[in-house]
Amino acid sequence: MCREGQNDDGLSRPQRFKKRSMTEIYKNVEELLLATNPQSPVYCIYPHVYRDSTRHFLQGFPGRVLYAVKANNHPAVLKQIYDAGVRNFDCASLPEIELVSKTCPDSTMYYMNPARLDGHARRAQTEHGVRHFVVDHHSGLAPLIQEIDPKNSVIFARMAVSHVSAMENLSAKFGAKPENVPALLMEIFKTGAEPALAFNVGTGVKDPEAYVYSLGIANEALSNLPFKVRLLDIGGGFPRPYPGYKVPKLDDYFSHIRSASAALPLAKNGELLAEPGRALSAPGLSAVTRVLLRKTDRVYLNDGMYGVFWELRFKGHRRYPCRVFRNGLPLVGETRSFRLFGPTCDSSDELPGRVELPVAIDVGDHIEFGAIGAYSLSGRTNFNGFYSDNVISIGDEGARPPQ
Repeated sequence: MCREGQNDDGLSRPQRFKKRSMTEIYKNVEELLLATNPQSPVYCIYPHVYRDSTRHFLQGFPGRVLYAVKANNHPAVLKQIYDAGVRNFDCASLPEIELVSKTCPDSTMYYMNPARLDGHARRAQTEHGVRHFVVDHHSGLAPLIQEIDPKNSVIFARMAVSHVSAMENLSAKFGAKPENVPALLMEIFKTGAEPALAFNVGTGVKDPEAYVYSLGIANEALSNLPFKVRLLDIGGGFPRPYPGYKVPKLDDYFSHIRSASAALPLAKNGELLAEPGRALSAPGLSAVTRVLLRKTDRVYLNDGMYGVFWELRFKGHRRYPCRVFRNGLPLVGETRSFRLFGPTCDSSDELPGRVELPVAIDVGDHIEFGAIGAYSLSGRTNFNGFYSDNVISIGDEGARPPQ
């Protein structure tokens, strides 16, 4: 259970962490490699990195922070984000709600998906106390109201907003046109539920001005209402840097959002919400892979595009920071550009970005990829039988994943 105040049990810090997370703990990656020489991929949690990056977001964002579970739903990662102070979780399905409820039972879950299976909203509310839901069309409102107690619920109207700086347009599938939002909010109001507004400008948003633009559209929609809403959910999209993929600092986003939200016509107790996924989950996880085969400028790994690298299929960054080990020690020296392949028989199982690696790299060496916590563990498959769920923790606070 993710509970505060469990540190006074007389155990050393690594033992305490092991007790809570149920993962093996090693001082650093070198110790892991020397002790186990892993044949299958190993996913390394850096608790101190998760703690620092999550607290930075909590302190910087001017409102309530909901972790987007879809970004990384592994229980050990959820616990890290919870331990750092997050108490609200953006869930897209009843199974995600059940997972958070089981892993961190005193948290608040938000069912923020306009498309739900029959009966799941009812179970979310009656079994898990969920009060926050979302619709983006009037056809979705009546079925929702039939399953929940509207007088004890908040229903967000999701508005379609996109921006060219987003890696992916998240309004292509969900979201009401801005001009239709006031009418939808009025419909919600008439049900007895508390109406609220939500939007998601996209994923991997590379320009803080995107939030200024979106908040301006939200301002216009809210100004056409005979009442004031209390909650405005601005979604996620907060990016992280990767090799060859530079983005502004998170503080720049917070500053722009803080300034643009000052003029919003919210209720006196109005509050902004955000749904960061990548910003919280990416920094504190690495993947340790093993070289299975080396052919000139080709390196074949035991993990690939059907495993934790699946996100690289989409528009955005093309590689992760990495470092190479041989016999548990860093492998250095002259480098060259390599193509990286996964272990499956599918010829498309190739990572898109060429990577600089030591010329001497060979079978049996290990490569650790950093900043891989977002959209990695949550999307793995067992295609061709290649699958690993070996998650461990790194206990030395001086250790850092590749950056």
